[in-house]
Amino acid sequence: MTLNLNKPICFFDLETTGVNITSDRIVEIAVLKVFPDGKEERKSWLVNPGVPIPAEVTAIHGISDADVADKPSFREVAKDIHAMVKDSDLAGFNSNRFDIPLLAEEMLRADVDFDMKGRVAVDVQTIFHKMEQRTLSAAYKFYCDKNLDDAHSAAADTEATYEVLKAQLARYEELENDTKFLAEFSSRKKFADFAGFIVFNKYNEECFSFGKHKSKRVEDVLNEEPGYFGWLLNADFPLYTKKVLTAIKLRAFNNKLA
Repeated sequence: MTLNLNKPICFFDLETTGVNITSDRIVEIAVLKVFPDGKEERKSWLVNPGVPIPAEVTAIHGISDADVADKPSFREVAKDIHAMVKDSDLAGFNSNRFDIPLLAEEMLRADVDFDMKGRVAVDVQTIFHKMEQRTLSAAYKFYCDKNLDDAHSAAADTEATYEVLKAQLARYEELENDTKFLAEFSSRKKFADFAGFIVFNKYNEECFSFGKHKSKRVEDVLNEEPGYFGWLLNADFPLYTKKVLTAIKLRAFNNKLA
């Protein structure tokens, strides 16, 4: 089974200092770029996160402070990573809820303007959970009849995710070999930001998904309660969420001038 692509797709996986999108940092990233002609390109980076890696996290992925002590910071490699993925759709395992939001945060902290305009994201975990309800290791065994001996190694997880998606396409006739279809199939809810604080309603309007203004249109809230925008920008929300809020506010302001 080969993927039917109209642009490259980058399968990627992150190993991190933890699971908080706003405060945790990347310590390893592996990217497998697949081109429409079948060519494949692989690259991985170990990254010094600038903060200690908790012992309980090292126990999971095996990367310690000593392993990254002499490695570059994310800021130092951000442009190289972005150059590899910027023309591609993205794919991963639980990537829509974790890897893409965290990658966006790291990019924005490094002053790289990361977004997904003109691209789609395929979450292989969501496809798996809709079809079988299991983990990556189980998915690899189920679909590929192989053991994932190097689980929680970014490179091994990336390779396994790529193989699982191809096996899913071969197994399920209802899955279309098309990245746009797979992105829509693997999405849970349509978010305006990566972290899910701003969602689209049935009219494709941005609404808050949390707090006292849950389900209200963002544009209405920012217009009726201007101070709320300032609070959001100063609160501990992801940088990409703040970027989206600022764009909505600027759009509303420009519409008033038009």
